[in-house]
Amino acid sequence: MRSYLSVWRLPSAPVLLVAGFAGRLPSAMVPLALLLMVQQRTGSYAVAGLAAATYGLAMAGMAPVLGRLADRRSPRPVLLAQAGAYPLLLGLLVAAVLGGAPTAVIVAASAAAGAGTPLVSGVVRALWSRVDPAVRGTAFALDATATELVFVAGPTLVAALTVLAGPAWAVGVAGALAVAGALGVATSAAMRRWVPVPAGQRTSPFATVLTPGLPRVLLSGGALMLGFGALEVAIPAFADAAGSPGMSGVLLALWSLGSVAGGLWFGARVVSVSLPRQYRWLLLGVTIGLAPLTAASSPWVLGALLFLGGTAIAPTLTVQNSLVGAIAPAHATTEAFTWLSTMATGASAVGAALGGALIEGPAGVTGSLLLAVAGAAVAVLVTLVPGRQPARERVREPVGA
Repeated sequence: MRSYLSVWRLPSAPVLLVAGFAGRLPSAMVPLALLLMVQQRTGSYAVAGLAAATYGLAMAGMAPVLGRLADRRSPRPVLLAQAGAYPLLLGLLVAAVLGGAPTAVIVAASAAAGAGTPLVSGVVRALWSRVDPAVRGTAFALDATATELVFVAGPTLVAALTVLAGPAWAVGVAGALAVAGALGVATSAAMRRWVPVPAGQRTSPFATVLTPGLPRVLLSGGALMLGFGALEVAIPAFADAAGSPGMSGVLLALWSLGSVAGGLWFGARVVSVSLPRQYRWLLLGVTIGLAPLTAASSPWVLGALLFLGGTAIAPTLTVQNSLVGAIAPAHATTEAFTWLSTMATGASAVGAALGGALIEGPAGVTGSLLLAVAGAAVAVLVTLVPGRQPARERVREPVGA
């Protein structure tokens, strides 16, 4: 606990943790609430899925662009502008859906709202990368744990609001949380101390993503998230096939809670092994943890295996974030973290699509579970591929969060 207290005592740490949590909730709430809202109004899962996918892809595609803009001057004006625009874009989206607008209009409104999603996650991680190296690993562990909790609390909140008031209210609450999170981060003391690092010569749009060492982290992270996307589809399908469709939410929660437990344990440890080696071994741990899922015989057995296997996830994401913070150019940390989020979002969507196709084909649920294991295994292999070595970690002036 002492290591976590050392992070909590940093001047802006409570704001970054709480506001970061609130600002990330919309990423777990809006796609689900949008799916439910569109399906209820149109009666079509195809249109609902298209709207939710468009929202997610627009959010992922715009993030690196906004991250690059934030790094040039400061993330603060970007966050303040998004805090003003995002609720309006969500309002237009809700009005289009409830007003019975044509599918093209709903999709366009979904794209606009997704593109306007506040850049909270990338900015918070960039700020954590500037804290004292002695507590940076623990800070990233707390950040990874909070992210896992987002994907437990977000869908639960959507489900409750949908039952009590309707999915449109869930979208509205998500918008309010996004504004609170963006304003909290934008006005934090750490943000006020943000000093942009000059980029020197003008660089290409893909200069950051091609930084030596970063492609391997992004590709390995993408392979891992592709597997997770397949698993997120396989879990409800497994529960449904077992005659317990209501267990799907419990199983997903157990998986996330296992990750939370592993993240809290790992964050309190002092590890002397290099970050690349930690990352490789943790990815191997995730692969080993996923392998037994294919032999699960009941939802409860699957739940126990998901909890145990999930304990390696948050530690893996913690080290992954630390690697990105160490490798990324000092003038492009926000952009680097947004590339990581973009890769994760896109790969997860592809994994979900492939997993769904496998479930409906001869391979069934087992095929989707095997895809999850294969994704993690490929992530390990990517870390073994030789490539340009990253430059030595840039010295950043600690800002004390």
